[in-house]
Amino acid sequence: MATVTLDQKIDSARALILRVFAENGGPACVTSSFQTECMALVDLVIERQPSIPVLFLDTGYHFPETYIYRDQMTELMHLNLVNLAAKMSVVEQESRFGILNQTAPDQCCGIRKVEPLFRGLGDYDIWFAALRREQSATRANLQPVDRFKLPTGHQLLKVSPLADWTNADVWAYLKRRGIPVLPLYDR
Repeated sequence: MATVTLDQKIDSARALILRVFAENGGPACVTSSFQTECMALVDLVIERQPSIPVLFLDTGYHFPETYIYRDQMTELMHLNLVNLAAKMSVVEQESRFGILNQTAPDQCCGIRKVEPLFRGLGDYDIWFAALRREQSATRANLQPVDRFKLPTGHQLLKVSPLADWTNADVWAYLKRRGIPVLPLYDR
């Protein structure tokens, strides 16, 4: 079996992004946590649609370095950043339920990640995500293009152009493109 090179993976990702935009006319977004794979995906998507909304889940629990990096990269790459936040503040949540991220992480994620993400995705028909098969066993069968149904019934086309990329591919792409990474990786 022939080894697929990084250049081939980049070409394949670009072709998929181009095809999705050509074949689907609805509004599109890309989600980004500003981690390495997200930055590679954002770079590839904004090549084709520079003004695409970049959705960031602001959980209220990010490290200060993440916010600084997000803001720096938003300015550097001229991103159309959309911050998604929970309906209640961290202070309100903690006074009401305690420190959920320690006592009930699933409930915390539901409030601070899942609900804001699904609410934010409701405005779009196409969702570009930086998911990769290598990330976990549950993603081993990840399809580059799939349908995703929100609890409201709204369906999106979920596109994962980096599905077959490895961690090494992501880092090599960022280095090649001169994209700085979140400084927390160095710690």
